[in-house]
Amino acid sequence: MNFTDLNLPSEILQALKEQGYETPTPIQEKAIPPALQGRDVLGCAQTGTGKTCAFAVPILIRLDREHRENHPIRALVLTPTRELAIQNQDCFVAYGAHLPLRSTVIFGGVGQGPQVEALEKGTDILVATPGRLADLYQQGYIDLSALEIFVLDEADRMLDMGFIHDVKKILKWLPEKKQTLFFSATMPKEVRSLVDGLLHDPVRIAVDPVNSTVDAIDQTLYRTDKSKKIRLLTWLLEQRDYPSVLVFTRTKHGANRVARDLERAGISAAAIHGNKSQTARQAALADFKAGRLRVLVATDIAARGLDIEALSCVVNYNLPDVPETYVHRIGRTGRAGLDGVAISFCDVSELEELAAIEKQLGRPIPEVSQHPYPMEEMEAPVTDKKGRRINPEDAEAREAAREQSKKRRESREKAPAAPAQAAQAKAE
Repeated sequence: MNFTDLNLPSEILQALKEQGYETPTPIQEKAIPPALQGRDVLGCAQTGTGKTCAFAVPILIRLDREHRENHPIRALVLTPTRELAIQNQDCFVAYGAHLPLRSTVIFGGVGQGPQVEALEKGTDILVATPGRLADLYQQGYIDLSALEIFVLDEADRMLDMGFIHDVKKILKWLPEKKQTLFFSATMPKEVRSLVDGLLHDPVRIAVDPVNSTVDAIDQTLYRTDKSKKIRLLTWLLEQRDYPSVLVFTRTKHGANRVARDLERAGISAAAIHGNKSQTARQAALADFKAGRLRVLVATDIAARGLDIEALSCVVNYNLPDVPETYVHRIGRTGRAGLDGVAISFCDVSELEELAAIEKQLGRPIPEVSQHPYPMEEMEAPVTDKKGRRINPEDAEAREAAREQSKKRRESREKAPAAPAQAAQAKAE
């Protein structure tokens, strides 16, 4: 099948051709027809499957059928990160290049002035992150009364990032009658609850069954101690000639620490996560893609939406809580027919995560037992007052955050005293 078989308008076909698109991906093939019919769509698909095109093309076609000169907001795409919001906006611009529709992207971390100006000029399609959307809506800059199509993109990441309450608040502002296109890589309980309350008789589409993408990837497991992981990682990178390595950590604090320690060991590395500026993240990614950085250290949230071709190795420095996340992580290597390598570290506090991952895979991950940094610490996991397991990475990150907060507070307290002390010294 190619895009002409989907009976798309010539303007869309021309734009897709200009982007080099010829054959639709499975999710595009399955989602575009029902979306064009106005059906609600539930898509279980991860980044890299072509889902943006799967919802952007039908939105552009449907809105162009009844073009409105005053350009009210008729489609809203809600997405968890600014990177993904910008990426989605770029897609709307590219696919709608030959249509008279307008699209605008809004996100936090930058001044709202230019975004407000764009909204005041009118926009048919609004791509937004939850925080900035709520902020501008409550200031009266956004009118959603004409909304016809709502897209919730990467719903599971909304949950991971703590946006689920913002999403629920935003849903109350939308017209009851609308088409909803809902995409999520995984379906945890809270996401399923959203689906049940939001979608009406949806067309359900699942692409790339969770295990099918990893069968050809060379997976290995190293049992080690938490304190030895950085030495094990350094040793592996010195032993093996992987030109590009994506390392996943559990926390932002952990990502910073790993990148710093690798740099000290003479291995070029940088960390990307939510606390890094947009400029810093883009610079690190550009250096990594250009081969100026050998290692990119990332949290799951920061890595979502990154498109890295020819990635030679993925390292799970910390095992993820959700088994499907393991599959999504390692699926970033071995693409386009290239060989892929996935290395996972497991300390005593992660044995439960390992068991869940291997259950998901339906087989154990091949283990490398002969290495210089074997697991020796076998203490029981630390628990809280309710008996819940405390992950040491989380505890360490919280302590680091408290220290940073303390330093900032002390710095603020000292700042007002400085001018007074200077004035006193001058008087004396």
